[in-house]
Amino acid sequence: MSLLEPLEIWNQINSNDKSSPEDLEGFTSVLKGQVGTMDKSDIIQAVMEKEYQISPEAVELIKSSNSPESLLKYVLSTVNNSVIVIGAENIDIESFAAYERASKPIYSENKINPGFDSLIGKLSSDEMQTTSLKAMEFLSEPSTLSPKSDEFSLEPDIPVSVPCQTTKEPHQNPVPDSISVPETTYQQAPETQPGDDSSEEILDSYLSSGSLSSLRAVPESVFSSPSSLAGERSSSSFIGNENSLLSSPSNKISRTDPFSSIAGRGSSSSSRDEEYIHFPGINPVTVISDISGHSTCIGEYTQFVQYFRDRYSRLSEIIRSRVNARPMESLKKRSFRRGGGEWGSEEISIIGMVSDISSTTNGHKVLSLEDPTGSFSVLIRNTDKELFELASKILLDEVIGVTGSVTNDGNLMMAAKIIQPDVPNNVQRRTGSHGKIVLISDVHVGSSQFLEDAWLDFLDFLKGKSDSEVMRELAASIRYLVVAGDLVDGIGIYPDQEKELDILDVYDQYRKAAEYFREIPEHIRVIISPGNHDAVRQAEPQPALPERIQADFPSNVIFVGNPALLDLDGVRILIYHGRSIDDLVASIPGVSYQEPAGAVLEMVKRRHLAPTYGSRVSISPEKMDYFVIDPVPDIIHTGHVHTLGVQRYKNVLLVNSGTWQGQTEFQKRVNLMPVPARVPIVDLADFTYKILTFE
Repeated sequence: MSLLEPLEIWNQINSNDKSSPEDLEGFTSVLKGQVGTMDKSDIIQAVMEKEYQISPEAVELIKSSNSPESLLKYVLSTVNNSVIVIGAENIDIESFAAYERASKPIYSENKINPGFDSLIGKLSSDEMQTTSLKAMEFLSEPSTLSPKSDEFSLEPDIPVSVPCQTTKEPHQNPVPDSISVPETTYQQAPETQPGDDSSEEILDSYLSSGSLSSLRAVPESVFSSPSSLAGERSSSSFIGNENSLLSSPSNKISRTDPFSSIAGRGSSSSSRDEEYIHFPGINPVTVISDISGHSTCIGEYTQFVQYFRDRYSRLSEIIRSRVNARPMESLKKRSFRRGGGEWGSEEISIIGMVSDISSTTNGHKVLSLEDPTGSFSVLIRNTDKELFELASKILLDEVIGVTGSVTNDGNLMMAAKIIQPDVPNNVQRRTGSHGKIVLISDVHVGSSQFLEDAWLDFLDFLKGKSDSEVMRELAASIRYLVVAGDLVDGIGIYPDQEKELDILDVYDQYRKAAEYFREIPEHIRVIISPGNHDAVRQAEPQPALPERIQADFPSNVIFVGNPALLDLDGVRILIYHGRSIDDLVASIPGVSYQEPAGAVLEMVKRRHLAPTYGSRVSISPEKMDYFVIDPVPDIIHTGHVHTLGVQRYKNVLLVNSGTWQGQTEFQKRVNLMPVPARVPIVDLADFTYKILTFE
C-alpha cells in the first residue's frame, strides 16, 4: 500500500456524510499500518549494511517500538564507533523520544481535506512521524554497497560498504619495505616472426573492432565518503601518473584498539627491523605483519592511489627480478620495426596491473595493462593454446609481466609469454624447528550445528586423554594451535540466522568459546585470527578481536588480525580466513570448493591473497597492501569454505582446514556438504602432515 492510499481513503470518508466512528478508527488503523513495520530480517540486514552486528534483544527492542524504522535510523546514526555488536544497552529510548519531539513534522492546513489535519492531530506523537517516514528514507544519505558478484557463494553474502573504522591510532613508524624474492633464471621466450601471416589478420581484427566486449562491469565506488572515488574506475587512476603529487592521508581513525592487550603481553622495538611484536617463551611467536593497530584508512581517493601503488611496486619488483621490463610510456615513443611486416622483430617485456580483460570479434583476448607511466594493450591469440589458457585465468587487478612484439606504431603488443609473480623454484624451506602445529578454522561456537561432541573429543586429545599411546605421544609434541577465523557463528550475519543458533548473544558465544580454550593445556600456544562471522569489521584486512572479547581467554592465547604473517620458532606461517576463495572459484576455471587448496595455489601464483578488488571481499585501502604474499611463508593456512584440502607447492604447504560445523540449512539448499571435524597436524621439522578425524 502506498502512502497516498490513506489520503484517498480519507477523501472517501470525508465525502460520506454518514461516516461512523468505526470508519475513523478503521482509517487510523490503516495509517498506523504505514509505520513501516519491520521484521527481524529487515532490521538485521539494515544493520549489516552499516557493518555492525546486533543482538536479539536489540532486534526485539527496535521491532516492538511504535516506529521501528525511525528508531533504527536513529540508533545507526548515533551508535558509538567503538561498538561492533549493537546491544539493548546501545539503544537510548529517552534520547530517541526527545529527538522525535524536536523533529516533529509541522503540518500545513490541508485546503482540500480540512478534516485530514484534525485527524492527524488525534494521533500520538509516535504515530505522527510515520507519514514522513518514507520521505526521510529517500532523503537520507544512501548507503554505498560494495559490488557483489551474482555467482554462487558458500555463505549468505549480504552486500556491505567498506568502512575505514579501524582499531587504534595508526602506527607512526614507516611501513617496512618488501622483501624481494631471490633471483631466478629467466629464459627468453622464442621470438615472434615478423612475417607471420596470422599477425596481420589478428591486428586487422583488433583494430577494426569498434568496441571490445568487456568481461567486467565497472565497479561502483565502495565508499560513501564525499571525497570517495565515484563513477568509472580505472586502475590507472589508482596507480596514478608518475608526475602526480599525492597528499598524505589523514591518520583519523575511529574504533578502539583491540590489539593493545596483545602489545602488553608481547614485546616490541621501535627500530624498523624490530617492529615486530614478540611473544617469548618455550613456544615463541613473532607477529611479522598484521593490520591490528596500524590502519590509517579514512576512505580518501589518495588512499586508493597509495594502496594500488604499493601493490604494484611490490609485485612488479618480484617480477622484475626475473625480467628486464620497460615502462609503458616508452613503448609509445619509439618504433620497434627492425624488419618487414606489421610487427617489430624486437621482443620486449613490460610489467603492469590488469585493468581490463576484453575479447576481439575473432575470439582473441586483449589485456589492458597499466603502470605509473600509462597503459598498454596486449593481444593473446587463441591459436596459441597454452598461452591462451593461461590468459583465461588472468584476473583483474593482478600484476603480471608480458614478453612479446610491439606493432610499429607502438600501440599494441602480441604476447609470447606471460609471467606471474609466483614462488621461485629455488625458495628455501627453513629447517631446524621441532614439534607439531595444529591447524583449524570455522569452529562456529553458538551455532545449532556446532559439533560439540567431536570438539570435546578433540580437546581430550590435546589434553593427552586418548586411549592410544601413539595419540598421547602425538599430543605431547604439539606446540601451537592456529585458528583461521570464524571462532563463533556470530549474530546477524545473515537474515534468520537466529533460527540456527543455540547461543543468541555474540558475547555469550565468545564466553563459551573461552571456556573451551581454557581446557587446552597451557604449554600449547594458541593463535586466533578473525573471519567474516567474528565481531570485527567486515572489511579486510581485519583487526584482531576486541579487548572485551580477549579478556575472557587464557594467557596462552594470542590474538592477531586477518591476514597475519607469523614466525613460530623459525617457521613462517601466513594465516588468512579465505573469503577471497569465493571470488577465485567464480572467476578461475577449474577452481572449486571441493578442492580449496587449489584456490590457495592460485593466490600463491599471483603472490596475493585477494587479487581482484571490489568483488565479494571488501578491502580497505591501506597504505600497505597486507594481502601481498611477501616474503614467501612455509605454510599458508586458510578456512572459510568448510572443506578440507592440503597441497604442497614449491616447498610451500597449503592447508585449508575444514570446519567444526555440520551442514546448515543454507548449505542444504545449495547442495554443499562440509567436511567437519578433520584436523591437519604439521611437523615443524619437515612439514609432513597427518589428518586426524574426530567423529
